[in-house]
Amino acid sequence: MIDALLANAAILIGVVLILWVISVQIDDVSFIDAFWGTGMALMAFTSWMQLGQPGALATLILAMTAAWGLRLGIYLFRRWRAEGEDKRYERMLRKDREKGRFAFAALTKIWLGQALLLFLVSSPAQLGILSSSEPAPITGLAWAGLALFLTGIFFEWVGDWQLSKFKADPANKGEVMDKGLWRYTRHPNYFGDACAWWGIWLAAASAGWDIALWTVAGPIFLTFTLVKWSGAALLEKGMKHSRPGYEEYKRRTSAFIPMPPKTSG
Repeated sequence: MIDALLANAAILIGVVLILWVISVQIDDVSFIDAFWGTGMALMAFTSWMQLGQPGALATLILAMTAAWGLRLGIYLFRRWRAEGEDKRYERMLRKDREKGRFAFAALTKIWLGQALLLFLVSSPAQLGILSSSEPAPITGLAWAGLALFLTGIFFEWVGDWQLSKFKADPANKGEVMDKGLWRYTRHPNYFGDACAWWGIWLAAASAGWDIALWTVAGPIFLTFTLVKWSGAALLEKGMKHSRPGYEEYKRRTSAFIPMPPKTSG
């Protein structure tokens, strides 16, 4: 299994270096967000390909990871093409760009760091697949993981679709999205991400509790990132300036876990 993980790491670094060169050529690293999901799907696929006879569980974990990762990758790539450079990355690399060291900073601050985190977060999929050669049946725990995964996929896909429709209407410029799933949680897409990966972790755990213990850091870190680091927390910092009604929206709407909205009073 160690050899398989090393092969995965080598493939990941190779792809990341190619994408880094492209980012230097176009002077924009923002499309790395699209690689986040796609790269995890790639890690699941390369793990599956290294099995002589993949079991049913391995194929299920691959399908779950690919469905999540490829959809997210396409969605974020299209958003990047439509909106251009992400202001977060522009701020992070502004001084390096001014000092002529954009290429080195893009590699060390963005691409290699993201590659390491991607490898960590996708560890349940990688180890779950690599531990599931034939027969490796789908157990009750794996079905529970699939149910949680599908819940997450619903919140993520529907939430992103509702937000895209909202942003596409010029009448909503500067307004707060508080309809549909966004009425119950301020971040249905992030909540869906967390559910999807806890579901994948549960499916991987059915291959053995040693796998569960070795890989639980993945969904824990992802959830922390979504709630406290680069997800909801970072996004909301600028909302009160760009969205006048956002503070009122925060008061009545759950931050992460979907809940009935609070009434005024």
